Amino acid sequence: MKLKPIVFAIIIVIATLGLISMITRKKSNQTNISETPKVEEEDTINLLEPYYEKAKQKLQTLTQEEKIGQIFLCRYPEKNAIEDMQTYKLGGYLWFEKDFKNKTEDQIKEEISNLQKASNIPLLIAIDEEGGKVVRASSNTNLRTEKFKSPSDLYKEGGYERIKQDTIEKSKFLSNLGINLNLAPVVDVTTNPLDYMYQRSLGEDTEKTSDYAKTVIEASREGTVSYTLKHFPGYGNNSDTHKGSSKDTKSYEEIEKIDLPPFKAGIKAGAEAVLVSHNIVESIDAENPASLSPKINKILRENLNFKGIIITDDLYMGAVSEDSEAVIKSVQAGNDIIIVTDYKKSIEDIQKAIENGTISLEKIDKMVTQILAWKYYKGLMQ
Repeated sequence: MKLKPIVFAIIIVIATLGLISMITRKKSNQTNISETPKVEEEDTINLLEPYYEKAKQKLQTLTQEEKIGQIFLCRYPEKNAIEDMQTYKLGGYLWFEKDFKNKTEDQIKEEISNLQKASNIPLLIAIDEEGGKVVRASSNTNLRTEKFKSPSDLYKEGGYERIKQDTIEKSKFLSNLGINLNLAPVVDVTTNPLDYMYQRSLGEDTEKTSDYAKTVIEASREGTVSYTLKHFPGYGNNSDTHKGSSKDTKSYEEIEKIDLPPFKAGIKAGAEAVLVSHNIVESIDAENPASLSPKINKILRENLNFKGIIITDDLYMGAVSEDSEAVIKSVQAGNDIIIVTDYKKSIEDIQKAIENGTISLEKIDKMVTQILAWKYYKGLMQ
């Protein structure tokens, strides 16, 4: 029995719709970065662009060793800080609580001043002074009678105005010591007190956290200390990456709706730097921690239109420390500055990678141009 033409046509249409539905369902489980909404070009600021020409001119005067050293922000050593900085041409030091312990204000100022005087290129002197649980400098009562309060406590005290005042006060405090980079604020969205990042965050929803990011960045631009949005693309309820690997299983749609807006708000407000976490974000890159992922970098650069400095979290942390290629991957991923503890080995790894062609010197040049432009922007270089 032959099918009538109209019946046959209906069958074809139904079959076609079914096929389209299957394809759509399959695609919906995958992240298509190119189709995600982007921050408009006019909504972002390229603070470094006016300084690129100066940076490129300075770049031409540097040796390969000096270029490699610039890309590292290194944990401050217990001894030989000046010697190591000069030997390895380091770009900056990251100070922890032990580095301030029992020292006076004058001692710290002199120590940092001596570092800067001994360096051919001004150093980034960085700290994690978040407030609350993480207070590297204000934990020293010689420096401040009271530790800086957590974002959530500040918000409960006086909302965004109190947060603004705290940021300005914190910037003056750090600048007075000679510190020019704060690896804060934490703009991760978490509202569950049981989450690892809860005590370090605002502890509020996406909208309020976005306003928090905007408030801190705008307030920080009144001073000389740069602030850093972290931990991209959002820590959420992930476990502690200091101890081991942590996987974020949320869909990209959830990340885009919940986690990315605070970073967008901070970038639009003029954030100079963004720090990337070590979480494995399965919906974006199931193979690599965010800090080692070109896909994560692409979202930050292209979809959020971020033109500033991308910094990795410390490669010493448990989530990536067992990966012998972590330093190489962090450069290949597109980061600008790599935080390391074992800077001697890290520098050797990069040197070998350049020699064997794994990393091009052009790639290093691009990173260093960004860093030098930033140092010109910050007024560290003239």
